[in-house]
Amino acid sequence: MPNYSNILLLMCFFLFLIFPSITAKTTLSPKALLLPVTKVTKTVQYLTKIHQRTPLVPVKLTLDLGGQFLWVDCEQGYVSSSYKPVPCSTAKCSLSRSSSCIVECYSSPKPGCNNNTCGLIPDNTVTSTSTSGELTEDVVSIQSTNGRNPGKVVSVSKFLFTCSSGTTTSLLKGLASGVKGMAGLGRTNISLPSQFSSAFSFHRKFAICLSSSTRSNGVVFFGDGPYVLLPNFDASTYLIYTPLILNHVSTASSYFLGDPSTDYFIGVKSLKINGNNVPLNASLLSINKQGIGGTKISTVNPYSVMETSIYNALIKAFSKELANVPRVAHVAPFGLCYNSTGLGGTRVGPAVPAIDLVLQSSDVYWRIFGANSMVQVTNDVLCLGFVDGGSKPRTSIVIGGHQLEDNLLQFDLATSRLGFSSSLLFHQTTCSNFNFTSNA
Repeated sequence: MPNYSNILLLMCFFLFLIFPSITAKTTLSPKALLLPVTKVTKTVQYLTKIHQRTPLVPVKLTLDLGGQFLWVDCEQGYVSSSYKPVPCSTAKCSLSRSSSCIVECYSSPKPGCNNNTCGLIPDNTVTSTSTSGELTEDVVSIQSTNGRNPGKVVSVSKFLFTCSSGTTTSLLKGLASGVKGMAGLGRTNISLPSQFSSAFSFHRKFAICLSSSTRSNGVVFFGDGPYVLLPNFDASTYLIYTPLILNHVSTASSYFLGDPSTDYFIGVKSLKINGNNVPLNASLLSINKQGIGGTKISTVNPYSVMETSIYNALIKAFSKELANVPRVAHVAPFGLCYNSTGLGGTRVGPAVPAIDLVLQSSDVYWRIFGANSMVQVTNDVLCLGFVDGGSKPRTSIVIGGHQLEDNLLQFDLATSRLGFSSSLLFHQTTCSNFNFTSNA
């Protein structure tokens, strides 16, 4: 008779090889995690910090909503006793969708340079440059949360990331001072949201809340709500939902053939200003077979970027609604500026016409108020915070960081939908109002 216990053991071992787990080194089973997010004025980037390696060290990173994975520059003395490169032709390499193997590294073995390791392409999405890197794993620690306060620190012992073997001057160029890499939150199996939800078996959701202040932190939540901001306001209960759309062609600067985009696209159908339709070529709002067009959300673009004809239509319609307000010479990179003394103020920023991104129906729209549409460039000059992206951009509309500030956005990876709050200023709170006082 066959030995069924041995057969069962072999089957379990086989399944373990096919579906590798990411080990969470903790006795605590958190329902959610969090990272603080800091806005840097000089580069207009949103930064976060994780603790990585053995022994743990803080690593400053630029937040990249559509980034494929966590990548870290390893040229400047990456030291860790728990660093482990991922070999080619393994389940973890397949999980990363790599189509590359670093057969031989032309130097002595070191982090970022080992023979027969799984190859990936770390991408600096701020400057659209990339280099080679190896998939590896190491310890990452992060704070848990109950949605109201930070909780205990938990660790993932085999967190997958890419160790850059490019020179520091190439891949880190354009990133804020002190930054060592980028934290990718995109639609991949090895992005931060995917790995954290796998490690701790919580909902495949995450939310971002970017602060408009450079003095107070915003926050990223991994897992489901509540997402509570002072004074006791649960922003997760005020979300409007729209489907996330998959672009089947990668929008990264370098990628493997056949890779889909890891960015988050939504289906904007039209634009309105003060309730009036903006006349534009609606075909540009769809994604064609080559992956061109559509609307995506970005934390690395400081301001929203639009294809030239859409941008010009927006400028024309917006200026028509403010015909009685004195215009001033435009200040690059903006094309429409006003004397701020001619504009009043409201709870949601300067008193200017609301801009609506109309989504799956006329009843579902993302409304952009003055705090998110206008940029104070000098004491007496306000500019419309949208930028001309040229006549042939890969993506027709990129919703940038300024338009996201003090809005809560929840990305549900399991159901492929976006929840958005519009301006939290209406609720007399902001993204800098999370209580980072620990209750651990």
